[in-house]
Amino acid sequence: MKCPYCASNEHGVLESRESEDGASVRRRRECNKCQKRFTTYERVEGVDLKVMKKDGTLEDFDREKVKRGLIKATWKRPVKMADIETIVDEVEKNLRTRQDITVRSFEIGKMVIDRLKKLDALGYLLFVSVYRDFNDISDFEREIRELKKGVTEK
Repeated sequence: MKCPYCASNEHGVLESRESEDGASVRRRRECNKCQKRFTTYERVEGVDLKVMKKDGTLEDFDREKVKRGLIKATWKRPVKMADIETIVDEVEKNLRTRQDITVRSFEIGKMVIDRLKKLDALGYLLFVSVYRDFNDISDFEREIRELKKGVTEK
């Protein structure tokens, strides 16, 4: 593993902490060359999950792809990276506890949407516009009506 600042391979671990659910270990490291600190996460490689795309092709599950989608949807929103990591962790944990190792892409999208909707309405709207392939303003209007309906029902 290389230092994200200077690319040195020489660094030490300052602190290790297990996550609350026990699924990962967080390590604070310090580079021996530039003295900067950074955090790494270790996760156990589990069952290889396969994602079935809309066109029927299969690809490996990529938690970073889910994370990138969330980052794009919540860019310049008051959403912390820790919240995004939590959503990705919850989705991955849910997927890994299933019997089947193949999951449809729309199921992953639904899991993300359900969690993001509770976290940030605008981020949710941006994510869902890509996920559901909105074509025009009427798609946004319909989704906003549904969002408002959900708020008034609470």
